[in-house]
Amino acid sequence: MSDYLAAHPDWQQTFDETKALLDAFKKTLDEETQALYRDFENDVDVETLIRRRSGLMDALLCRSFRHFFSHAGEDLCLIAVGGYGRRELLPYSDIDVLILCDEATREQEKEALEQFITFLWDTNLDIGHSVRSIDECVSQAEADITTVTNLMESRPIIGNGNLHNTLMEQIGPDKIWPSKDFFRAKWDEQLARHKRFHNTEYNLEPNIKSCQGGLRDIQMIGWIAKRHFGVDNIEALVNRGFLTAEEYEIMINGQSFLLKIRFALHMINQREEDRLLFEHQTRIFHFFGYQDNNKNLAVEQMMKQYYRWALALSELNDLIMQLFDETILRACEAEEVMELNPRFRVRNKHIEAANDKIFQQYPYALLEIFVLMARHENIVGVRAATIRQLRENRHLIDDEFRDDPKNKQLFIELLRSPDYVTTQLKLMKRYGILGKYIPAFGEIVGQAQHDLFHIYTVDAHTLQVLKNARRFTYEDMRDQFPIASQVMKRMEKKDLLYLACLFHDIGKGRGGNHSILGAKDAFEFCRKHGYNYRDSNLVSWLVKQHLLMSYTSQKKDLSDPDVIRDFALTVGDIQHLDYLFALTVADINGTNPKLWNAWRASLLRQLYYEAKLALRRGLENIVDKHELIEEKQQNAMARLEEHGLEKGIVELIWSNAGDDYFLRESANDIAWQTEAIARQIDNNEPLILIRTSSDMIFNGATQIFIHAKGNTHAFATVAAVLDQQQLSIVDARIYSSKSGYTLDTFMVLDSNGEPINHDDSRIKKVHDTLKQQLGDREAMISSINRRTPRQLRFFNIQTITSITHDMQKQHSVLEVVTADRPGLLAIIGRIFVEFDIELINAKIATLGERVEDIFFITDKNHRPILDQDLCNRIQQAIRERLDQQVAQTSKT
Repeated sequence: MSDYLAAHPDWQQTFDETKALLDAFKKTLDEETQALYRDFENDVDVETLIRRRSGLMDALLCRSFRHFFSHAGEDLCLIAVGGYGRRELLPYSDIDVLILCDEATREQEKEALEQFITFLWDTNLDIGHSVRSIDECVSQAEADITTVTNLMESRPIIGNGNLHNTLMEQIGPDKIWPSKDFFRAKWDEQLARHKRFHNTEYNLEPNIKSCQGGLRDIQMIGWIAKRHFGVDNIEALVNRGFLTAEEYEIMINGQSFLLKIRFALHMINQREEDRLLFEHQTRIFHFFGYQDNNKNLAVEQMMKQYYRWALALSELNDLIMQLFDETILRACEAEEVMELNPRFRVRNKHIEAANDKIFQQYPYALLEIFVLMARHENIVGVRAATIRQLRENRHLIDDEFRDDPKNKQLFIELLRSPDYVTTQLKLMKRYGILGKYIPAFGEIVGQAQHDLFHIYTVDAHTLQVLKNARRFTYEDMRDQFPIASQVMKRMEKKDLLYLACLFHDIGKGRGGNHSILGAKDAFEFCRKHGYNYRDSNLVSWLVKQHLLMSYTSQKKDLSDPDVIRDFALTVGDIQHLDYLFALTVADINGTNPKLWNAWRASLLRQLYYEAKLALRRGLENIVDKHELIEEKQQNAMARLEEHGLEKGIVELIWSNAGDDYFLRESANDIAWQTEAIARQIDNNEPLILIRTSSDMIFNGATQIFIHAKGNTHAFATVAAVLDQQQLSIVDARIYSSKSGYTLDTFMVLDSNGEPINHDDSRIKKVHDTLKQQLGDREAMISSINRRTPRQLRFFNIQTITSITHDMQKQHSVLEVVTADRPGLLAIIGRIFVEFDIELINAKIATLGERVEDIFFITDKNHRPILDQDLCNRIQQAIRERLDQQVAQTSKT
C-alpha cells in the first residue's frame, strides 16, 4: 500500500488527509465524551447532555461528509433517523443515518460513498447506515412499521434538504400507513413488548428503555401524536386537550429520571446498556444522592423512585393510548350506553362518570366506581376521561373521608365481592386510590427489596398474595392446592384472610419488625371498619405470625413431637391453623414462583396435618415417643415379613440404629431401607438407594439413602458429589449405627426445584459417583468446579453464624446465614471433619441469593458442643472460609 501511495502523490495526500480527519474525529469525540461524563457527575441536566452529544455528532458528520463529497453532496442528503433523529443521543447510542440519493447519483458517487461508510466504521462508533433512494425508502416503510417510525423522526444533517422534504411527503399518512392503521400496529407492538417484559413495571432488573413504564412508552405517545395530529412534540398535546399541564410535567420529569439512569448505565459500562442489572443498581445510586439509612438501603431507595416513576408513566401511557383509541379507532363507531345509577354509566363496555363534577359532588364515588366494576363483569375498564377525574380528585380522600361510614361500607363491600376483588384493588392502586384510602399501603408502593428472594415490590407482592388467596376458591386450582382449596371452602369469613393478605407486609420500609407494625395497623383498620374484637384480633394475629408456619416447616425438625406441640400451642385452634395455612401458601407463591415446589408443599402439608392432629388430640396429651417408635417398627416389620425377610435379621439390623432413626423415618422408608441392607448384609461396599420413577416420590424431592462403613468425610463428599451433579440438598438426616455404619438420608432437588425421579441416566450417574467416592474412606472431593450464577456474584453477604444448645435432645444447633454459591455445603462438611463434629440433621433453606442453613451437631461422643472456645473456633473457621470464597468469586 505504501509503494502504491508513493507512486500516486494525489492519493497519498487524500490518504493523509483522511487519516488526519479520522484521528481528529476520534480525539474530539473522546475529549467531548469525557467532558460529558464530568458534567454528568456534576449534575448537569441530562437533556442538555444528550442534545450536546447529538450536536457534536452532527458537527463531526458534517465535517466528514464534506471531506468525501467536496460539493457538499448537492444530489445527496445525510439524514439522522431514529433516536439520533430526535436528538436523543447518549454516549453509546446507535448512530443511525440514511444517505438519500437517486440511483444515478449512487452509481456516480459509489467510490466516495464506500469511502465515507468505511470511514464511519473506522470511527469505532456503533453506526447503522443505509444508502437508499426515495422510492426504496417508501417501499421499505410500506412494509415495515419500524422503518416508517424511524423515518418519521428523521432530520437532515447536511446535503440537499429538498430530498428529505420529498421523502417526508411520500411517507405521510395520506400516502402510506394512515393514522388508524399506524396506531393499531404500534399499539399491538407495545402490547407484545410489554408481554416480553411480563406486563409489569416491577421487573427486578428492568430494561429502562423497553419495560412497561419505560422510555419507549413515552416515545409511543409522541409517535402517535406526530402521525395523527402532525405535531412535533408531546407538549402540543396539552393544547389539544389530550394532556393536562400537570400530566405533561409528570411525563417530562419521569423521562428525565429514566434518561439519567440510562446515561449512567452507558457511562459505567462503556457501551450501550439499557438493563438495570443488580451489579449496575449498586453502582449508580450515588448519582441520585441516595445514602443508606436505618430503614432502607440506598439502592432500595433509588429503585423505589424508579418503580414509582415507571408506574406513573405507565398510567399516563394507558390514559393517552385510550384517548387515542377513542379519537382515532373508535371515532365513528356506534355507541352502546347503559346507565348504572345517577353517577355512572357504561359506554362501550367502559365505565364513566355522568359528568366531570361527580367526584367533587359525591366523594364516595371514588370507591363506588370500583364496587360497580366488581359487580358487572361486562365492564372492561375505565374511560380515559374518568381516569383523569379519579387522578385529579383523589386528594379528596383524607381522614374525614376515611372516617365516613359510607366509605367504610363500600370498601368492605368490595372486599366481600364474589368476583374481581384483586382486579379492582390493582386498579385502585394504579390510579392512586388505594394508597390514599390506606396511607400505610401508599408508603409501600414501589418499595423494593434488593435481593433475589423477593422478585416483586412490596405492593405488587401484597396484591399477588391476595390474588393467590382468591385463586384457592377456584375449581381449577383444587389439584394444585388441595389443602388450601379445602380450607377456603369451609372458611366462613374469607374477607378476614384477604385483610391479612393486604396488611401482612404493610409495615415494611419503616424500620423495626414489620410483622408487629402491620399487626397494629390491621387491628386498627378492622375495628374502624366494624369488625368485632374476635375477628380483628384474628386478622392482627395472622399478620403478626404470617412467617411462623414457613419458618417452622423449613427450619425445624417436623419429626420431633415437641416441635409440633410448640407450634400447635402458638396456633391455639384449628380455625387459626386454617387461616395461617392459606395465608402462608399464598405468601410463598406471591414472593417468588420458584420458591413453591412439591418439597415445600410437602413440608407445609406435614406441619398442617401434624398440628391439626395435635389440636384434635388435645395439647395436654403428650405423644409418647416410645409408642411412636413401636408403632412404626410394627408397621415396617409387617411389610418386611410380606417380602420374606426373617424377623431375626430385621431385629439385628435395627439393633444398630438409634431412636432418632425410627422417629424421623417413616415406616415405609424403614422397610425399604432395611430390606436393601438385608439383601447385601455380607457386602462391605456402600449401599446407595435412590427412589426412581417407579418408586413412590418422597414428598416432592428425590430421596437418596446411603448405608456405608464409617467415613469421616461422608457428608462433605456427598455434598460435593451432589453439587457437581447440580443437585441441591434440602434436607439431610445423618445417623450413626452401633456397628460403625452410617445411615444417611438426603432429600435433593435439581436447579429448577424439581426431583430427578424420571431421569434414569442421571440417577445412575449420581448413584455410581457416590458409590465410587464413598468407597474410598479417606477420599474427599477437594473443589467444586461449577460456576456461580451471574446474579449471585453481586450480593456480598457477610456470613453470620450462631451456636445454641438443646440439652434435652443432647445436641447443639449451628445456624449459618451466608451468600449462596456452589460448594457451600462441601466446605462446611470439611470443617466438620476438621473439628471432629458429628452431623445428625440439617435443614437447608435457599432464599434467593442467600442461604439460611441449620445444622444439628454433636461432638464425637454424641454430646452437645459446650466448650465455648471450640464453638468460637468452629464459627470463625466457617465465616472465614465462606467469606474468602465469596470474595474470590466476586473478583472473578
